Amino acid sequence: MDETINIVIGYDERESIAYHTCVQSIISNTNSHVNIIPLCLKNFVKYRENHKDGSNEFIYSRFLAPYLMNFKGWVLFLDGDMVCKSDLKELWDQRNEKYAVQVVKHNYKTRMKKKYFGNVNENYPRKNWSSVVLWNCKHSKNTCLVPNFVNKKTGAYLHRFQWLTDDLIGELDKSWNWLAIEYEENKNAKIVHYTLGTPCFDEFYDTSMSHYWKKYFKQLLQGIGKKTKI
Repeated sequence: MDETINIVIGYDERESIAYHTCVQSIISNTNSHVNIIPLCLKNFVKYRENHKDGSNEFIYSRFLAPYLMNFKGWVLFLDGDMVCKSDLKELWDQRNEKYAVQVVKHNYKTRMKKKYFGNVNENYPRKNWSSVVLWNCKHSKNTCLVPNFVNKKTGAYLHRFQWLTDDLIGELDKSWNWLAIEYEENKNAKIVHYTLGTPCFDEFYDTSMSHYWKKYFKQLLQGIGKKTKI
C-alpha cells in the first residue's frame, strides 16, 4: 500500500467554504492516499484558545499539529485559505529528517493594511512562514508543542519558530506557498494562498488568481446535484 500523506488544514467556521474548497483542490490533484484532518477548535479536548489577537480560529492551534499526530511521523499543515494546483506528493517527497520543520521563507512587505473580516494586516518578521509547514512530528525539538505550551507563548514566538534554531528550519520553494495579490500572478504556483482573503468574500471575488479558487469551488458544487435544494 502506498504511503499516506497526513494533512492538517485550518478550519474557521466563519469561512468554512474555504476549507472545503481547499480539500476539493487536494482531492482533484493528488494521486496518493491522503488523511485530511480539519483543525477545528471545538474538537480539542485539552486546548482552549486564550490568545486575543487572532485573525482566524487556527492561528495558534496550528502549532499543535505534531501533538495531534502523537509526535509520530510527518504531517503537512495548510491554512484553509488555499488551493493546491499540484500533486502534494511532490511536496511530501521533500521531507528531510535533519529539519524540524520545512517552510517557504517569505521576505516581503504587504500591499494592503486590511484583510478579510477587516483585520489589520501588519508586517512582521517571518510573515506567512507558518501557513504551509512540513512538520517532522517526532523531532525532539517539537515535542514541547503541547496545549499548555502553545497557550502560554506569544504569536511572535510561535510564528517565528523561536523554539528552533535556524539550522532546523528547512526551506521550500516559494511556489508551494504563493501569495495571491501580494505576489505577481504565477501560473506555475503549486499552492495559491489567498492570505488577504479568499474569493468567497465579495471584496476579493475578482482579485489576482481568483480563477483558480473558483475552479475548485465549482467542482465542489457539482457534487450537490441539480435537484438538491439548499
